[in-house]
Amino acid sequence: MPLVNQGNIFSWPSRSQAPPAVAAGRGLPQRPGRLLLPAGLLLVCLLLFGGLGRAAPDFDLMAQLADQRFGLEGRRAVIEWRDFLADAAELAPAEQLGAVNEFFNRRISFGDDIDIWGQVDYWATPMETLGMRRGDCEDFAIAKYVSLKLLGLPAEKLRLIYVRARIGGSYSQVSQAHMVLSYYPTPTSEPLILDNLISEIRPAGQRPDLLPVFSFNLESLWVGDASAPAAEATARLSRWRDVVQRMRDEGLASLVKKEAPAES
Repeated sequence: MPLVNQGNIFSWPSRSQAPPAVAAGRGLPQRPGRLLLPAGLLLVCLLLFGGLGRAAPDFDLMAQLADQRFGLEGRRAVIEWRDFLADAAELAPAEQLGAVNEFFNRRISFGDDIDIWGQVDYWATPMETLGMRRGDCEDFAIAKYVSLKLLGLPAEKLRLIYVRARIGGSYSQVSQAHMVLSYYPTPTSEPLILDNLISEIRPAGQRPDLLPVFSFNLESLWVGDASAPAAEATARLSRWRDVVQRMRDEGLASLVKKEAPAES
């Protein structure tokens, strides 16, 4: 459903009960005595992603590229992500949200693009974020979005949302650009918000500090309270188109069904 801006909060179609916040720190359940060898992990990934009718992500290629760019620690970070996804594949969707949110919020330190990449605004791929172990809000949101897509969550339930985030308290008039990931359990649900600023996943109605501007995913882009998509996101957002292409080159071609279109 489209986001509707009413004042300084998110607003959605009315529903009887908002979804509860997802507690932080739940992560992956402990399974004593369970051991997955690298070959077994690869098999799990092939079964998971191949069984969904998509080519499996090429984590071998990604690990090799991470080693070249970021050294052994970068390679290890990619393998750790691959192993995490294999474990998370066994969870229910609600548990996957909490596990993915915790995985990146705990492992990645916040940093500004100018300090990390020497650019004012750079959208990093998950491999780059893991390799640097640093990222800004877009990098957190993109890495979580990609992870949940790879775990098989439906595309229509996930959107990256560009917001204005109020800082300095309830009565502050100061805001800054920010990006979060949203998950819609049903088409008419109030979405859950995954954010790097707080560890708890909360319904959007419990985030009055966020003012939505536009939202997008791999398929579409929505502006304001429009009920229909405004355009293909990769056609309108050059940074999104660029990061999607780089993800393809790094082994995540399964995320998209066709080449990113050129900007008109």
